[in-house]
Amino acid sequence: MLLYDIERSGNCYKVRLFLSLLGIDYDRHPVNMRTGEDQSAAFLSLNPRGLVPVLVDGEQVIIDSNAVLVYLARRYGGEAWLPLEPVAMSDIVRWLILEQSEGRYGLARARAMALRNPGFLPSTGTLEESRTFGRMALEELQRQLECTPWLVGVRPTIADVACYPYAAMGPQGGIDLDPYPAVGAWIARMEALPGYVDLPAIPAPEPS
Repeated sequence: MLLYDIERSGNCYKVRLFLSLLGIDYDRHPVNMRTGEDQSAAFLSLNPRGLVPVLVDGEQVIIDSNAVLVYLARRYGGEAWLPLEPVAMSDIVRWLILEQSEGRYGLARARAMALRNPGFLPSTGTLEESRTFGRMALEELQRQLECTPWLVGVRPTIADVACYPYAAMGPQGGIDLDPYPAVGAWIARMEALPGYVDLPAIPAPEPS
């Protein structure tokens, strides 16, 4: 199994986190975006969108971070991480959608802008708009986590794996987590899971 990723990406991190939680050995190929590797013919043959992460498992090529989580859960994690019961599955899908809407254009974009990350996402919208969307995502997480320890049911699922990275890195985008104590407690529970791996470090500033 081979994962094409970049270290600083929260979307790539969530895949590395889930692989570790599942105890799956894999190889990593760091994609060099500075040399344009993500737009090379070889990489575009794997993902025509030119985005990471990409997971290659035998003959299967899976693109998009949440799609990779679904694939890994169904192939290697079974019912524990992605139950087939209709209500639970629909709840998980709801959180995956939130993570790629308010989460992406809020928490993730605010972080990308604040850290001056390259790419398309931080070139859209404004920082304040992104922080507003990010707080909306955290408010939704807070409402759920005031009622349950995990986003769906009584144990972690891929909903938690998907939503955790950019929520936990909210302060890197200038979004204070103190108003969301249930989210803070959930972050601590995620960090206590067997197989947990640390979040990406804040990248060093570019030389001037």
